[in-house]
Amino acid sequence: MAAKIQPFLPSLSIQTPTSKPKPRSLTISASNSNSTHSSIAGRKLRAAVIGGGPAGASAAEALATGGIETFLFERNPPSVPKPCGGAIPLCMLEEFDIPHHLIDRHVTSMRIFSPSNIAVDFGKTLKPHEFIAMVRREVLDSFLRSRAVSSGATLVSGLVTSFDLPSTPRSPYTVHYTADKNSSRRSLAVDVVIGADGANSRVAKSISAGNYSTAIAFQERIKLPDEKMAYYENLAEMYIGDDVSPDFYAWVFPKCDHVAVGTGTVRSKQDIKKFQRGIRERVRSKINGGKVIKVEAHPIPEHPRPVRVRGRVALIGDAAGYVTKCSGEGIYFAAKSGRVCGNAVVKASEGGERMIDERDLMREYLKVWDAEYVTTFRFLDLLQRVFYGGNATREALVELCGDEYVQRMTFESYLYKRLARGNVWDDARLVMNTIGSLVRCRVLGEHMEGLNEASMMWMP
Repeated sequence: MAAKIQPFLPSLSIQTPTSKPKPRSLTISASNSNSTHSSIAGRKLRAAVIGGGPAGASAAEALATGGIETFLFERNPPSVPKPCGGAIPLCMLEEFDIPHHLIDRHVTSMRIFSPSNIAVDFGKTLKPHEFIAMVRREVLDSFLRSRAVSSGATLVSGLVTSFDLPSTPRSPYTVHYTADKNSSRRSLAVDVVIGADGANSRVAKSISAGNYSTAIAFQERIKLPDEKMAYYENLAEMYIGDDVSPDFYAWVFPKCDHVAVGTGTVRSKQDIKKFQRGIRERVRSKINGGKVIKVEAHPIPEHPRPVRVRGRVALIGDAAGYVTKCSGEGIYFAAKSGRVCGNAVVKASEGGERMIDERDLMREYLKVWDAEYVTTFRFLDLLQRVFYGGNATREALVELCGDEYVQRMTFESYLYKRLARGNVWDDARLVMNTIGSLVRCRVLGEHMEGLNEASMMWMP
């Protein structure tokens, strides 16, 4: 039997913050038409946010707070976390009003290990009140979703089965879904769609947003004996080298009662388990006696998509490609992009009173976002290409990390998401030190390769 479509009067499956969402999928249509800016008689602008992670939840909160009728679709139940290191900058706690009880660990020391296992402590310049907050995504995401619901957003559970394209510039995007396997077909009509559904975004595919490179992240959560867990009380570790990743880094990040041990790669995804064995070997003495309690894998975008807005559809977070190179940071940029996009819709629609179009999203969302962050993304992309190209340059990176000026500039930029103020003489010295480290470590790398080749020749 054909479904009955009720534009702007949908039958919804509503989730409260304590209920258990059911798995579902989504396909959304896109419109290239330009809408008029006439008022919407008798109702508010209606938006569907697809994906309930930091990006989607932050967008939904901004939309609902600003007067938009908001529906937040969450694909995964709260018990299914995305594999993620879980580090968030200090400024996010205040900017997004994150309660401190959600923080598992206050990391005040970051130790980075070179390919030859030379260790450098990367936290000498932190002030007494400064730290890197470590969270579990399942805890953070659930909190942000609950707050969006408290702000007026409706959390929707359902399996989307089909969709209708807008027939006119003012026509809705109509999403058809079922709340569970045995329920009848239902419909939801909206004016605006915000795609926050991750690196494999169906929303992005629906608007032909273009392909982009993705890395794969693989992570094991390992519960350690108390005496070994004490070692990671306020310490996080990063490991670099061809044995753990050909183009990224591996990590050991502390959580409430376990550590997350993982790695990632773009170039050699088929070898991800080999690299995971590599990081386990590097930290073998520290995790002996531990028990693996969860194994996770997930794609991570490597650069922004060619198209992030089309018609009345916008992409945010991983769906838009907002993960930085070199560091792989994505949580803050996901939440920030969701808030910027949500506020853009509120502003362009005058609090939900008027229809918006593609030009509004380009002006109020993309233009604002790119002006603030495009330089950061390009700079970190350059750093990754320079320092992650081989073991020799990785040795140079670790050597530079021992410089307190490098540490201060890095932490100020990371913790507060602002350009750290440097000193012209220190900057000049840093440039010279960087060149010197690259030269020394490349030479060292060539000697090490020669020694390895010689030893192979003499092996019986």
